[in-house]
Amino acid sequence: MSQETIEQNESRVSFSDFGFKRPIMRAIERMGFQVPSPIQQKVIPLILEGKDVVGQAHTGTGKTAAFGLPALNNIEWRNGVQLLVITPTRELATQVSDELFMLGRFAGIRTVSVYGGQSYRRQLGLIAKGAQVVVATPGRLLDLLSSGKLEDFNPAIVVLDEADEMLDMGFLDDIKEIFSYLPQQRQTLLFSATMPEPIKDLARHILYQPEFVSVTKKETTNKDIRQLYYVIEEKDRDEAIVRLLEKEEPTKAIVFCRMKREVDRVAEMLQARGFNARGLHGDMEMRDRMEVIKGFRGKEIEILVATDVAARGLNIEKVSHVFNYHIPFDPESYVHRIGRTGRAGKKGTAITLVTPLEFKELERIRQKVGAKMEYGFVDADEQNGENLAERFMEALREQEIDQNAVQIYETLCEEMAPQKVAYKLISMILAKKSLPGGDGIGLSREEVEHLMALQGLEEEKPKKSGARRRRRR
Repeated sequence: MSQETIEQNESRVSFSDFGFKRPIMRAIERMGFQVPSPIQQKVIPLILEGKDVVGQAHTGTGKTAAFGLPALNNIEWRNGVQLLVITPTRELATQVSDELFMLGRFAGIRTVSVYGGQSYRRQLGLIAKGAQVVVATPGRLLDLLSSGKLEDFNPAIVVLDEADEMLDMGFLDDIKEIFSYLPQQRQTLLFSATMPEPIKDLARHILYQPEFVSVTKKETTNKDIRQLYYVIEEKDRDEAIVRLLEKEEPTKAIVFCRMKREVDRVAEMLQARGFNARGLHGDMEMRDRMEVIKGFRGKEIEILVATDVAARGLNIEKVSHVFNYHIPFDPESYVHRIGRTGRAGKKGTAITLVTPLEFKELERIRQKVGAKMEYGFVDADEQNGENLAERFMEALREQEIDQNAVQIYETLCEEMAPQKVAYKLISMILAKKSLPGGDGIGLSREEVEHLMALQGLEEEKPKKSGARRRRRR
């Protein structure tokens, strides 16, 4: 059978072909799921057969439904925990719990999210009331298991979600200890965007004769995400992100920063420039973090400025753009970041700001991710008269009056009319291009192409980015 025939057959697969029970199919229909994603097509039949599975696919490919649908279909719909999902962060635990509840609601399945920062008594009380699904972070789950607070805890199916993130966050030893408390007779599923050696070793120890499923490189690159990069100077990052936000006019956008203090500064800078932006990072109080996430999920916040850890696992609909204020530290982080957009068949745009010194890192990411990236320029917008007038008035309002200016103005008015003095002064300022945002930002086309030639890269079609007016709050 040819590859083309295989792809055509896969594209014809529907959720009804898996033989789900009616309450599960009702939830699928209610949530508007159409065609199973590649990872869903491959792992759902295996999980339905009761096999252990190692699934590799990047974020945003429908992994939760990939393990959630067959697991919920297979468990007994009675009281008592039968499905345990372990996630690296409390935000992801909450979101996975919410999605599993939606998938199992017509079967009467109840879910509980278990993580630090909330009362033990409340979480244990919800489990004792008959919840069938527990979604937990490693630290809190290990506390409950080691202290004996979870009695008769025998889940039939255990899922490790975002396993590579647990490794990066130092949870690997906790995970190994957690499994010492779990029943030997179980179905175990492990999902991860990448498969570093410690995760492979973990899989060999906690899974029994697992089926390994990995999406191909072709499938890994989300075709619904347009990926762009802009080569800028370090000093121009703020102006570049502002100009791109004005030009792109995202419905919802996430701006990724490396450090918590940078999140605060960039969020404040965007607010000062009139954008509806808020920051999100790990040093914030839980109440404040949840308020920001709720506001971004709704319509109160349009731009979220966040660190990787804070935004890990965020499942927000209609994120049209992701901006990398700084290039991420590794290819895996890049995949996770851009996976916040281009979800559920919708188009998305991922834009990365990179300096000439960071260009090699960008190429390393591009090669490992297998992504098609276009380069572009943040062009001057001086031809847009309306935008020019807006910037001029904004600069004029913020300008403090120098005492020498008073004397010069009075002297000039003795020689010509005040109106003519004003016209000439404005013309002088415009001629010197001294307004913020008036000049193009970034390397010229020739300079970018020279960088590409040094890296042995093929020329790609550049994308120009002038600035337009953006609806601001």
